[in-house]
Amino acid sequence: MLDRRRFNMTLGACGTALGAAPGLALAQSASPKVLKVANSAGVNDAQQAFITAGRHPKLAYYQSEGVDVEYVNMNSMTQAMQALMTDQVAFGPVSPGLFLPAVAKDPNLGLVAAYKWLPRNANVIIVKPGSSIKTAADLKGKRIGVRSQGDIGIVVTKSILLELGLDDATNQYIAVGDGGPAGQALTQDRVDAIITYDTFAARIEMVGVPVRYVPLPPKYSEVGSGWICVRKKTLKEDRRSLVGLFRGMAKSTLFANTNLEQAINIHWALYPESRPKSKTEDEARKELQFILKDRKENWMRRADDPDKRIGASSVAEWKSNVDTAAETSKNPKLAAEIGDVNNVFTNELIDEVNDFDKAAVIKQAREFRL
Repeated sequence: MLDRRRFNMTLGACGTALGAAPGLALAQSASPKVLKVANSAGVNDAQQAFITAGRHPKLAYYQSEGVDVEYVNMNSMTQAMQALMTDQVAFGPVSPGLFLPAVAKDPNLGLVAAYKWLPRNANVIIVKPGSSIKTAADLKGKRIGVRSQGDIGIVVTKSILLELGLDDATNQYIAVGDGGPAGQALTQDRVDAIITYDTFAARIEMVGVPVRYVPLPPKYSEVGSGWICVRKKTLKEDRRSLVGLFRGMAKSTLFANTNLEQAINIHWALYPESRPKSKTEDEARKELQFILKDRKENWMRRADDPDKRIGASSVAEWKSNVDTAAETSKNPKLAAEIGDVNNVFTNELIDEVNDFDKAAVIKQAREFRL
């Protein structure tokens, strides 16, 4: 297993990576440009495999582009966005429900959503098996568990109720944390439901808490969950690095979806401290595969998605995001304050990001053994 020092030494010496962009000599990548990412998951575990797989010397998806990725852990998506705004990181995740009101408040925020990393809806509603909450409409007036008071679960609840013609005026939002503490809050009836991402719900199940999943409303279930934001200044001044970053991420995502077991092995090789110490390797892998069983598919676009490009967004979905954010933030002027939605998202990099042999990456993933 590689430790970080040996990994970085090997990375600088590795050979040409699969699908490297034409004209990019690996010699130019001996000292890659390190791009810091705001990691709102707060953990450095294998749910990040869609990014980390490509860092391994045997793949070198980022290295061949002259870039590398470094994680900076955050407590919430709100903190991640603040880190972006203050130039502490080069890129990070954003949710439209938090991002758009911030842009409306400060048009000079200088951020733009440049890559959709989670094209399917990865939000879930979980309750106790015997809960009286049967549908999303039953959430009205209930105590909703969220990871923290800056967590996206609050905006998700507002958005869900909005689709149903309801509001959250009588709801309470209670911070429950992750895993065991969140599960205890549910089993001890301190909250009526928890609204979170698929991976966090799976972690609650993994500690032995029985849960039942409540279906999302039909329109909301079709909405993507996650975008990656960059500074407009970086997009203008260092476009090449961002293309390389997202191309490496696209390859990593495709690899991890195709061969999750090896993506987990790669993550542990790169971040040995993330491997559970109290479990055998087989036990730890089975747990991670369970945690990522839904996320694995949510990394990829739906079969009926008209735009199959990895990372692409659409004007229509961002107009819908603006409409929803206007309602959830109770700001009817939000659309006018934002103006053209092309101010908040861009597909400028997407064609170049997708300019690689996807079939070759899939073949490599199927045959790969660490």
